[in-house]
Amino acid sequence: VGHCHPDIVQAAHEQNQLLNTNSRYLHDNLVNYAERLSKTLPETLCIFYFLNSGSEANDLALRLARQYTKHEDVIVLDHAYHGHLTSLIDISPYKFRNLEGQKEWVHVAPVPDTYRGLYREDHEDSVTAYANEVKNIIEQAHKRGRKIAAFLAESLPSVGGQIIPPAGYFQKVAEHVHKAGGVFIADEIQVGFGRVGKHFWAFQLQGEDFIPDIVTMGKPIGNGHPIACVATTKEIAEAFAATGVEYFNTFGGNPVSCAIGLAVLDVIEKEHLQAHATEVGNFLMKLLKEQKIKHPIIGDVRYQCLMYIFSWLLFGSVK
Repeated sequence: VGHCHPDIVQAAHEQNQLLNTNSRYLHDNLVNYAERLSKTLPETLCIFYFLNSGSEANDLALRLARQYTKHEDVIVLDHAYHGHLTSLIDISPYKFRNLEGQKEWVHVAPVPDTYRGLYREDHEDSVTAYANEVKNIIEQAHKRGRKIAAFLAESLPSVGGQIIPPAGYFQKVAEHVHKAGGVFIADEIQVGFGRVGKHFWAFQLQGEDFIPDIVTMGKPIGNGHPIACVATTKEIAEAFAATGVEYFNTFGGNPVSCAIGLAVLDVIEKEHLQAHATEVGNFLMKLLKEQKIKHPIIGDVRYQCLMYIFSWLLFGSVK
């Protein structure tokens, strides 16, 4: 919502003067914020865990998935990055290939890139072809006695190359993953909160019939303030609670963080920032497409409103 937005600064200042404790002490801000977030999500995603960073959110999502499924293995997309914790470096090909390599419980699927990936725009059914790559990974894992806990992907892979998955891909992948006893985790840490304009969440670009089992949030959630969230279903949360080991985060969901989170949602709504992202994004996209016509060196221009205003300078012959 912009650098030092006065509404955000004021919300933080006012709450700082009143109360900032750890989250063992109940406060209305926590409940009010969860209620406001719930209105942006599908009804089934009704349980919220508050944390301090996107990395913490993705780590907790893995714990939730593994406790619910009783499985260990995770499928991720190639080139992905999901955070700096050890558990997340292990599932981030962008990082682990330069470190200790791929763990046996990690499986890497090709990015659903229809511009220069395995299956391109001229393929008769790139959606099914890319989803079948995940299906094949699951089948090969089962042959080795492995069991899939989760498929985890950014709703719009960013570090992986600013990729826009073809509509229907997540639905088909979720079908294969659910059949294998796993869950679908949508990483919205970089792409959520209205940045894609038309929808509040990037996973909604796939269609109304797609609902992840777990959604992770970070970065824009607090406009620079350290706050993050995991949203999931009642069934998954209950399986997690059944361990008897309660989830606790000293500063996750503290009154100041929640006051800031509420202010961010207020600004997005009051200043019509989703509509603004759409309008400005369309304007910039038009100009970039004009440049693409003029300059053969520009191979592809792709965007979702203000999320992906990137012009990838590729030789036209690459396509």
